[in-house]
Amino acid sequence: MSGQIVFDPLLPWEAIWVLAALALAGVGLALWRGLSGWALRALAGIVLIGALTQPSYQVEDRAPLSDIVLMVVDESASQQLAERAGVTADAADALEAQILARPNTEIRRIPVGDGEGDSGSLLMSALSQAMAEEPRARIAGIFLLSDGRLHDLERAPDLPAPLHLLMTGRETDWDRRLIVKNAPAFAILGEEVNLTLRIEDDGAAPGDLSTELLISVDGAEPETFRVPVGEDLSLPITLPHGGLNVIEFTVPAAEGELTDRNNTALVQINGVRDRLRVLLVSGEPHAGGRTWRNLLKSDSSVDLVHFTILRPPEKQDGVPVNELSLIAFPTRELFLEKIDDFDLIIFDRYKRRGILPSIYLDNVRNYVEKGGALLVAAGPDFASADSIYRSPLAEIIPAEPTARVVDEGYRPKVTDLGQKHPVTAGLLGEDSWGRWLRQIEVDPVAGDVVMSGAEDRPLLILDRVGEGRVALLASDHAWLWSRGYEGGGPQLELLRRLAHWMMKEPELEEEALWAQPTGQTMRIIRRTLEDSVGPVTITRPDGTTEEVTLSEVSPGRFEALYTGPEIGLYRLSEGEQSVVIGLGPAAPREFEQTIASAEALTPLIDGTNGGTPRLEEGVPQIREVREGRPAAGRGWIGITPREAYETLDVTQTPLLPAWLVLLLASALIVGAWLREGRSGPRGGAAA
Repeated sequence: MSGQIVFDPLLPWEAIWVLAALALAGVGLALWRGLSGWALRALAGIVLIGALTQPSYQVEDRAPLSDIVLMVVDESASQQLAERAGVTADAADALEAQILARPNTEIRRIPVGDGEGDSGSLLMSALSQAMAEEPRARIAGIFLLSDGRLHDLERAPDLPAPLHLLMTGRETDWDRRLIVKNAPAFAILGEEVNLTLRIEDDGAAPGDLSTELLISVDGAEPETFRVPVGEDLSLPITLPHGGLNVIEFTVPAAEGELTDRNNTALVQINGVRDRLRVLLVSGEPHAGGRTWRNLLKSDSSVDLVHFTILRPPEKQDGVPVNELSLIAFPTRELFLEKIDDFDLIIFDRYKRRGILPSIYLDNVRNYVEKGGALLVAAGPDFASADSIYRSPLAEIIPAEPTARVVDEGYRPKVTDLGQKHPVTAGLLGEDSWGRWLRQIEVDPVAGDVVMSGAEDRPLLILDRVGEGRVALLASDHAWLWSRGYEGGGPQLELLRRLAHWMMKEPELEEEALWAQPTGQTMRIIRRTLEDSVGPVTITRPDGTTEEVTLSEVSPGRFEALYTGPEIGLYRLSEGEQSVVIGLGPAAPREFEQTIASAEALTPLIDGTNGGTPRLEEGVPQIREVREGRPAAGRGWIGITPREAYETLDVTQTPLLPAWLVLLLASALIVGAWLREGRSGPRGGAAA
């Protein structure tokens, strides 16, 4: 029960104050004139003005409400380090027991895990949501059991009670982390690109001045370097190939550090060719000669050097040299001095005519074995005595001519092996392709036959020689497709794929393993020329492994979907193929900073007179403190009782009933009149 006097004025308070002022002025005038009834007049005015305020005695029947303590328990990834998870759970249980032992006090336990999409620890978001579900007037205290590393401080609500951070971790904790400060998304092949890294020690670090840094490209064997700690490192890197290059940086785990989950960084850089340099050497002009030129010139990224041998050096026609429009073939410059500048060399119906000595062709062979690419588009000359095969190039050309030229119509088709090879797999409309009318008969001695022609003889053969690649197209009639003969065919797409395979574009590798991440899920893709593949071994960020079986979705292509249980680096391997893929960042946001700290929350805590005790010193005792007083001390934290209540019933009793007001006012006014009538003004009596 609770009682108090309340007012329900008949007029606005401003009007009542004006009337009170007028009444006071009237009483003052009566006093100045010496009227003996001035006191009774004043009492009458007080009664009347008091009646206008309608005073009542209000009695409330109240039921007290319990106080509520909010306890936010951080269960994010950084809280799983060392013994933090166990310490946090034990402390939460102990605090909950203390709260429940107190009379008229409740507790709300709010567990908070990792935010979606690597958004980190969203403690303030969870606290805001919890406060929205509770009456603000009943919240007596807020406990955060955390390492103090949160990522949504800007969403902190207005706090009605003391906030305490009960910090996990130890004073002696330290951690080493690898930071990528700058990394481009694209880089030009053959040119250095600079990445900026930094290795940082946090906490009670031992003070090492340097450490090892391991750098691995596309999951290959890493190279090791000795680098300083605490300094920005500018690393020049040249990408090894076009397409996606996955560069992994790793700092070995140091003894005593909190975790090695932030010792690895994954950088993915797309390698693009600035300009592709292609050397096209054509023999005698023919109907398909322009096909190669048009294909290569249509690509703005290709620098084409094209020579057509129109006249051998021994041919004489008596034309003065200064009147010739032809130039001498710069054989020495192209095939000795600058051969390594080319990404691809194409011989289109070329035959030995004394233009290129054997030493130059031998240099082409060396160029291929060291990583170059050679494409031979064979015509009838390939089956003759002047064939380019009868040169040092025979060691690398994957098929031997039989000296037979097949002059009959046939429809090119993709072989069973070609259905799996990325150069020819999935070429559309095979049944409606137009015919070619000539093929050079060859016997394959190496490589993969991906297309066949007349009499099922090899038409397109691909081979790897040393570090380079060689292709033999045993026909000079591919141009019929570009002219639409009998409906044509995918000539442009076929030759484009062929050229890019020879230049080692990763998406056209016939033996490949890669993954396409989408959120926490990755699509694992294995391409092979074999009939089957083994299971893919997945190494998770925590070092545990798992095997995933792939299913064939098309010839030579096997796939599977895999959902990673956590964010980080995953290593995939199958046979000799391996790849590194990141689900989210290599070092999740939760591991960017792992040393417990109250720095971010200090302004909030100080604003509510809260505290930041460490749980390694024990679970603090809970005390009651008055609002506005310090709410934390050595070994204790405080909550402020809110004394909230629920009103069950309200009764009001008027203090000045109307009949009483009328009686009192009338009596006082009549009394003043009678007194003044008997005595008159004091000034008049004196006279």
